[in-house]
Amino acid sequence: MNILSAAQKRHTAKAYDAERRIPEEVMQQVYDLLRSSPSSVNSQPWHFVVANTPEGRARIAKAAQGDYSYNAAKINDASHVIVLCSRIDMDEAHLEALLDQEQGDGRFRDAAARAGQDGARRGYVNQHRFGGKDVAQWLEKQVYLALGTALLGAATLEINATPMEGFDQKILDEEFGLNAKGLTSLVLVSFGYSSESDFNAGLPKSRLTQEATFTFI
Repeated sequence: MNILSAAQKRHTAKAYDAERRIPEEVMQQVYDLLRSSPSSVNSQPWHFVVANTPEGRARIAKAAQGDYSYNAAKINDASHVIVLCSRIDMDEAHLEALLDQEQGDGRFRDAAARAGQDGARRGYVNQHRFGGKDVAQWLEKQVYLALGTALLGAATLEINATPMEGFDQKILDEEFGLNAKGLTSLVLVSFGYSSESDFNAGLPKSRLTQEATFTFI
């Protein structure tokens, strides 16, 4: 399936077949897509918690209670659920880990190139930290790039996905001890195969016209 067909065909699944599981070799491609996602100055400010067991999904579903109970079935009945987490800040340990990984992957021809990358990245961090902007908000934007990559990738793999912001962030952060790791939960994505009760699967896609969406100059 080409990428345009996938984008036009995909929909947000509203109900999953609890008896069907996605093969791990297929999900590994989703994991690789997430890890390969673009981010500003290669900041990679994300961490992904993967629930591929009923017990793991039940832990995530703890955050889908009360006002968010409408999402519980989408979590429990899915094949896999991934919590996309964002770093709260770009701390020194993460900045150094990025540099070391880039060094190991052969991105620097010499020490000056390494120093240049480090300086550029720290410049962006300082701009958002001290320049009247918000570091956490900037980092969250990068995680949403990974979200978009995963959703389109799932469509090309012919599996269904459901992004969800409807959950109790405090409960989920506490469940996985995320804040102590410098992280916070941002958005969930369920992956699986739609059930017959997925009403959205049969509805036509609706988007504004090209004329309304683009300005050509």
